[in-house]
Amino acid sequence: MESTTDSPHEHYRIAGYLTTMSAFGALAAGAGALVRLRGKSLPDAYAVQDLVVGAVATFKFARLIAKDGVTTPIRAPFAEYEGNAGSGEVNESPRKEKSRHVVGELLTCPFCLAPWIATGYVAGLAVSPRLARAWAAVFGMVGGADVLQHVYGRVRTD
Repeated sequence: MESTTDSPHEHYRIAGYLTTMSAFGALAAGAGALVRLRGKSLPDAYAVQDLVVGAVATFKFARLIAKDGVTTPIRAPFAEYEGNAGSGEVNESPRKEKSRHVVGELLTCPFCLAPWIATGYVAGLAVSPRLARAWAAVFGMVGGADVLQHVYGRVRTD
């Protein structure tokens, strides 16, 4: 059974989640305001290519932020190192201090980061489509290259 100190119902965690959701909403609203200030609007539909490349790029960028050893300095104030996870990734858990815990949960969870990243990408498509597509192309290719590295590592014989 989960202890109460690990429960998402702890008051400090609920307050942290509300703060985080409020920040997300404010950033999304700010992005919407920026789109309007630029005299643009969100499209009625998105090109399948933008969605597919965006999904791969969002996946890779979320893993890069949440798990990559090189991005440890971003997470260090909010997360504790647990060990290497292979392929340049690390396992970390949120710090126990109440003021850092919820941010640590967000920064160590690629699933939690994905909506933030995808929202930024969609806003980028409206404000600066070339830049957004360039970002997606880079991280989409890196994500694809990661898959190929793993496949190569499994089929290679010494």
